[in-house]
Amino acid sequence: MTTVIAMWSGPRNLSTAMMRSFGARPDCAILDEPFFAPYLKVTGKEHPGRQETLAVHETDLSRIAEFCGASKTDKCYSFQKHMPHHMLPEFPMDWAKSAKHFFLIRQPARVIASYAKGRAEFDLEDLGFAPQRRLFDALTKMTGTTPPVISCDDVLESPEVTLNALCEAIDIPFSETMLSWKKGPRAEDGAWAPFWYASVRDSTGFGLPPSALPTLSGKLEAFETLCQSDYEHLLAHKISH
Repeated sequence: MTTVIAMWSGPRNLSTAMMRSFGARPDCAILDEPFFAPYLKVTGKEHPGRQETLAVHETDLSRIAEFCGASKTDKCYSFQKHMPHHMLPEFPMDWAKSAKHFFLIRQPARVIASYAKGRAEFDLEDLGFAPQRRLFDALTKMTGTTPPVISCDDVLESPEVTLNALCEAIDIPFSETMLSWKKGPRAEDGAWAPFWYASVRDSTGFGLPPSALPTLSGKLEAFETLCQSDYEHLLAHKISH
């Protein structure tokens, strides 16, 4: 029986590198943001790759939920990269009751500075911090357990130690194959990959430790302030290693 591992991350959060890390495991199948296409369809939001995504990805919510809950693979694990802001209130979550969940977080300043490079206009919800907090609390209540939280900085500073701690927290064996991968695109990459995955497609591992926090101004600085409490709510649950 395949075990579902659901990673919940905001955008620009090292989430695709984490997808590469789990994808390097021989026992793991990958699912890339399965609710993004229906999110775009329902909200009508303009995103880089919107038309490409809607043209090739499933938008039927019942089919997506069924696949997420019972991924059709012969691998031991189905690693699913999800973004909480894609999960609109009417989207199904029953599939998540039996999954193993964890949250990936990053400082608001880093997220905002990176996100603004790829999309000129966006709102607070698009940054994912409030949706992450809401879903974290909802999953804690739904499953009766607090999902593990890891930070991007910890992954970059100590990938082996952090991934070991994560695997222990979600009760799966660690594999050294998670520490590196081959360059290039993957069949499982979403149709939005050409707009967002350039650096990951050119990578073979997690890269260098983080540099100093970027300094934001104007609207971006205001967003940073508004995101901080939600970020700190999850940070308080970060696993130790």
